[in-house]
Amino acid sequence: MKADVTTLEAKKAGTVDLADAVFGLEPRPDLLHRMVRYQLAKRQSGTHAAKGRSDITGTGQKIFRQKGTGRARHGNKKVPQFRGGGKAFGPSPRSHAIGLPKKVRALALRHALSAKAKAEELIILDKAEVKEPKTGGLRKQLEKLGLRSALIVDGTQVNENFGLAIRNIPDVDLLPAQGINVYDILRRDTLVLTKAALEALETRFK
Repeated sequence: MKADVTTLEAKKAGTVDLADAVFGLEPRPDLLHRMVRYQLAKRQSGTHAAKGRSDITGTGQKIFRQKGTGRARHGNKKVPQFRGGGKAFGPSPRSHAIGLPKKVRALALRHALSAKAKAEELIILDKAEVKEPKTGGLRKQLEKLGLRSALIVDGTQVNENFGLAIRNIPDVDLLPAQGINVYDILRRDTLVLTKAALEALETRFK
């Protein structure tokens, strides 16, 4: 399939061929859901913790005599029933990551790219470069292209001035080709790929 190439000045700069094996698939929501769940679970810190009975500092002496008080029998004040006691079955540090085969992850990325292409939310950019790191000027150029919520993916090296200019623009993300992922593609309305990014993706999926 063919796609038009545009410049930052919103001028046409030719056409490119998009591989059907990457951009021409019928999107599968189940694959995309599994991949997003995998990514979000993997990035959870898992550092939440609560003190158990063995973690509480305190005496182990019996708090009152066994009989004659009219109260329930207790031998330790560190038990969960008392204020300041240990938490029963509380959270402990752990990894929330779930497994997903490498081939499924690669397939999910291709389906995410195909979903953007099918929805006509894919723009091919000639190159993502600016002479000066000026946010105001870049914002106007993006508005000409109709980009308000977008993920821009460049080649293996991101232009330094472009990166500095774009980082203050809300809802617009910039990633190198090796950082492209399903979650970031789906969370923005438009996907913008440079010609360098296309070459890197073609090499990756060969």
